Amino acid sequence: MTRARYAQVSLDSTPYYHCICRCVRRAFLCGQDHYSGQDYEHRRQWVVDRLAVLGEMFAIDLCAYAVMSNHYHVVVRLNQKKAQAWSDTEVAERWMRLFSGPLIVKRWLSGQSEGGEALKALEIVGQWRERLYDLGWFMKCLNEYLARRANEEDCCKGRFWEGRYKCQALLDEKAVLQCMAYVDLNPVRADMASTPEASDYTSVQQRASEIKGRQTTKKMPHLLPMVDSETV
Repeated sequence: MTRARYAQVSLDSTPYYHCICRCVRRAFLCGQDHYSGQDYEHRRQWVVDRLAVLGEMFAIDLCAYAVMSNHYHVVVRLNQKKAQAWSDTEVAERWMRLFSGPLIVKRWLSGQSEGGEALKALEIVGQWRERLYDLGWFMKCLNEYLARRANEEDCCKGRFWEGRYKCQALLDEKAVLQCMAYVDLNPVRADMASTPEASDYTSVQQRASEIKGRQTTKKMPHLLPMVDSETV
């Protein structure tokens, strides 16, 4: 039996989580599909690009990622303190860069509302603040975007992911580091690369490139520089 997401994610226990999402179809999410002969390698960059965009909007820090042929891994930290430090205006602006938002909030942002209307707008913004460090909303914004784009490219409709993303809580620093290493080594275990540094579309390759000072024209997601043991 599947567990409710709220029972799996608890900031009182840990802000760190490992998520896996797998494609439902025989056709690959990324890479070469040996059945159809189509090459979906370009979709790997879709995942990385979207992670970069969401990292700028959400109060969720990316620790590690790896984009495989039919699934992907992310290790994230839910940064509640960051979200709580944002002003109401900043929260509204961040959310409305992803969604259009109701007229009542737009009127409040432009200074055209007061009294009960302004209070209602602030109530909505308060809900958005909670969503901006919510794992479920982060994964929703990632997976729905990828599914729509892939369906459009494949000229089809229907489910793209096999089900809800799998979520694992990482309860201490050792668990976080072990999970990050597991994610970074995934392409090597799958014979997609000979070394972690040579594995494309992974956080370990990005970190290695940044250390060596290599420049890239592609937008990369911001990676959490280290594990903060005080927050684990």
